[in-house]
Amino acid sequence: MPPADDLAGKLLADAFPQAGPPADALSDPLVDTPMVVVLDQLRPYELNPRVTRNPLFDEIKASIRQRGLDAQPSITRRPGDPHFIIRNGGNTRLTILRELWTETREERFLRIACLFRPWPARGEIVALTGHLAENELRGGLTFIERALGIEKARELYELEVNTSLTQAELARRLCLDGYPVQQSHISRMRDAVQFLLPAIPTVLYGGLGRHQVERLAVLRKAAERAWDVHISDRATDTDYPTLFQEVLQSFDGEAAAFSLPRVQDELIGQMSELLNINYDSLALDIDATEQRQVALTRTPTKPPTAPSPPPAKARKEVNPAIQSPAGQPPTDSGSAPIGSRVQDINRLIAEQVDEQPDGEDLFSVADLWHVDASVDSPPCLRVLIAQFATEIAAESEPESVIEPSDEGIGFTCSVAEDAGVLQLLSGSHEFGTLLLAPERVSDTSLIKLFRLLRLVRRLHELEAGNGSSSSTSN
Repeated sequence: MPPADDLAGKLLADAFPQAGPPADALSDPLVDTPMVVVLDQLRPYELNPRVTRNPLFDEIKASIRQRGLDAQPSITRRPGDPHFIIRNGGNTRLTILRELWTETREERFLRIACLFRPWPARGEIVALTGHLAENELRGGLTFIERALGIEKARELYELEVNTSLTQAELARRLCLDGYPVQQSHISRMRDAVQFLLPAIPTVLYGGLGRHQVERLAVLRKAAERAWDVHISDRATDTDYPTLFQEVLQSFDGEAAAFSLPRVQDELIGQMSELLNINYDSLALDIDATEQRQVALTRTPTKPPTAPSPPPAKARKEVNPAIQSPAGQPPTDSGSAPIGSRVQDINRLIAEQVDEQPDGEDLFSVADLWHVDASVDSPPCLRVLIAQFATEIAAESEPESVIEPSDEGIGFTCSVAEDAGVLQLLSGSHEFGTLLLAPERVSDTSLIKLFRLLRLVRRLHELEAGNGSSSSTSN
């Protein structure tokens, strides 16, 4: 039986005979142009950073089966290539369309309305960073997928400029091309690719998050320093890199079952035997080194200042009529207590960082005010603002469209009538109604909206000429 792609092309040719030369025999448009293509004319992007199944695959498939594609995918083509490729993300949707065509033979899954965009001068790097950003917005990447994507981007940038790049310069170029990543994260990613991926590929592709990777990297360096201190007066046929790889390989299984304490115990145990050193002494030495490393690499943030208590006289003059019942915290319009609400918000912020670490590179909300130096420029801020707006739009009103812009605050927004929070993004003044209604603005979108407003404020400071490096940590 012929492959589904060839069958799709044959059926289309039989049903819709061509009146002129085939599409791939014609020159591609020089401007953005809507066109209809069939599955046989499309190929996935070869450097797509996602190699594991999209965690939202089943939900996306159900949506496409019921409603079709919500938006036209952008496609492009390298000069001289016979097939089109997905330009920014969309490889999951292409796979789903192939499955649905095979299952249903419905023409709506065979013929696809697309927006053709010409192949740019920097096509490879634009395509790669576009796929990185799009994958983050539509299901997220595992830490190792993101790390490998950024390493590939480094290769393309270095070919472009014909020289090696520092991590700071790589972070700057990624941000300008629409995929902002903090410089400190780039360092951790490179360690993961170089030292961890050869030993535990199953664990990493299974979704081991950034925080666990960081702790594992810190353990590797701390144990190596302890090894270097104690190996000088001892003879052994094993070197530390080999020992670390062998220990780590024995734990390559399900990501959910991966245990860092067990890795540390096994590593210290084998080091203790090879170096003939007491296990507890070695463990204390490594632990002290780990703590120093964590202290040196942690991003400093200014702790919040506790508000000063009002003077005693002011407290006595409070109107008893507006006080809450004894022992009860004040409430927000008769709903949950304000204290409880704040705890919920704090927990949500913690979840954004601790339980979903893979999304933190693009959409960090752990510190709503801090602006990292690597993205503290108008072009980078516009990229970040547009990405936050896209995420808020995706949850609040999927049919509305966010278009990134190199001017203004970084995006334009076309909204449907009564589009909730997107009215605010479009300039509506219904702040009170929108922000105080959880059914219209979820806590997640509200946090991201606050972060967006902070970035817009910083953008205005820089463009007005009164921004300073100190303001990024205030």
